[in-house]
Order: sequence, then C-alpha cells, then structure tokens
Amino acid sequence: MRVVFMGTPEFSVPVLDAVLAAGHEVVCVYCQPPRPAGRGKKDRLTPVHARADALGLPVRHPVSVRTSDALAEFSALQADVAVVVAYGLILPQTILDAPVHGCLNIHASLLPRWRGAAPIHRAIMSGDMQTGVCIMQMEAGLDTGPVLLRRSTPISEAETTADLHDRLSAMGASAIVDVLADLPGLPPEVQPEDGVTYAAKIDKSEAAIDWAQPARDVDRLIRGLSPFPGAWFDFEGTRVKVLGSVCVEGTGVAGQVIDDALTVACADGAVRLTRLQRAGKAAQDVQVFLRGVSMPKGTQL
Repeated sequence: MRVVFMGTPEFSVPVLDAVLAAGHEVVCVYCQPPRPAGRGKKDRLTPVHARADALGLPVRHPVSVRTSDALAEFSALQADVAVVVAYGLILPQTILDAPVHGCLNIHASLLPRWRGAAPIHRAIMSGDMQTGVCIMQMEAGLDTGPVLLRRSTPISEAETTADLHDRLSAMGASAIVDVLADLPGLPPEVQPEDGVTYAAKIDKSEAAIDWAQPARDVDRLIRGLSPFPGAWFDFEGTRVKVLGSVCVEGTGVAGQVIDDALTVACADGAVRLTRLQRAGKAAQDVQVFLRGVSMPKGTQL
C-alpha cells in the first residue's frame, strides 16, 4: 500500500520500521519540526525525522497542516492510507478524508479509556491492572473513532512509564501491520459511551511528591512519571527526582526515612526509593546515590 506515515517521538519509530518491513511503500513521513534542544539550544531532529532520514524517506514537518498548500501537498501524495502515531497535530477533516482508506491511529490505551495525550502515564498513575493498544479509524473527535483492532496486556506492579512505553510501541507496530494486511475487510467497532476517561497532558505541578498520601499512590505517581517529567521532592534546597520505587511494609511520620536503604514512610505504608536523580546529575541506583548524599534513618523529607 502507499502509506503516509505521521509520527514524531521515539514511540513512533518502531512502527515506521514495521510498516516498511511489511513491504509497504512509505511515500512521505510527516513529523513535528526540529526544535532547539540541549545546552547549545541547536535545532534537533525529532526521533522519527532522524530515522526517516537514515532510511532515505522524504520528510515534511509543517508547523500546520491546515494551510491550503499543506492540504494540497498531502492530497497529491495519493495515499492508500495514513498511519498516525503520536504525531502531535490535530488533523482537519480534509486530511482525514484524503487517503483511500482514511487515517489510522495507533493509540496506547484500551479505548474509550484514556483518550487524549498521556494514556500510558495515566494508566499507571491510576493503578490500572491492564492496558493495550487500539488501531482506530480517525475522525474529527478526540480519539473517538471506531476501533479496527485492540490488543491488551497486563501492567505489572513494578512497571514505569518507560517500561510500558516500549512494550506498547512494539505492540502497536505489530498490530498496525496486521490491520494493513486485512484492509478493508476489518469491521469497525464503535466505541461504547460508557467508560470514557481522558488522559490529560501531564502538568509539572503534578510531579511534587506528597508523602502524606498512601504508599500505593506515591509509588504509582513515581512509576507513572518515570522518566519524564519525574516525580520529585526537595532536599536541602535541591530538587531530587525519583525514577523508581517499590511499596514495602513500614510505619512512621509521613516523609520520614525509616531505615538506611532510603525507605520513606507515607500516610499508609512506605515506599523504598530505588533510583534517583539530583538536578544536573545523571540518574543513579539508590546504593550509588547514597554514597554522595546522606539521608540516614530519621531524615525528614
């Protein structure tokens, strides 16, 4: 099939590779424009842009796809289908209707649960027992289109957003290949009206750890925000991100370190912090972190 691929972050790269490996012709790749990054604030290509360049694929990165020129350029590609995964721009109806089989979106949740921008984060933060990917026929609403294929997977009690991100990316790549192989024979499943939730974009204000919450909720916050933006606490005027944790037995004043392995009491139970990162420093496992920072038993965070 003639495929337009539309994606931007690392999550989308395995999908691009899978579509090509399945023998489809990617006639153009759309992604977000390069943006300043790093200490030098030089323009950096997005992961999809870099991968497309390496593969010798044509790349477009319009600031908007709503201009008359952008719409005309897209229509001129005469695509059979567009594969959209974490592209980052809302597509107008003209774009959605241009390919023969429309635009298919890979969404990292079991729709209609967690429509929106941050489904992986929200699933972990909310304590969901399972999640998955859906291949959805896109329409004008926010993740409201009918589902062509869904695959589920359990969420383990130790998984971070980074862990689940990689698993769902691979699942999405496999699923879209199966869908493309069966188009147009797959019957669309209209999403039910019950069970709709929205995965709002993560606000950095959510990332401050409140030790007065139950340990279960603190642990979910830490794992759900790892690695970005990273749940954090202040210690002696320095912000410390927590990138890994586990719930354990323990009691004490909320926010107090209750042993020499950096176990912190919460309102109910305790969490052992397993991976941390000081501002401007690399992430470290807790044993290495404690060699450079003293947080003995009795320390109040």
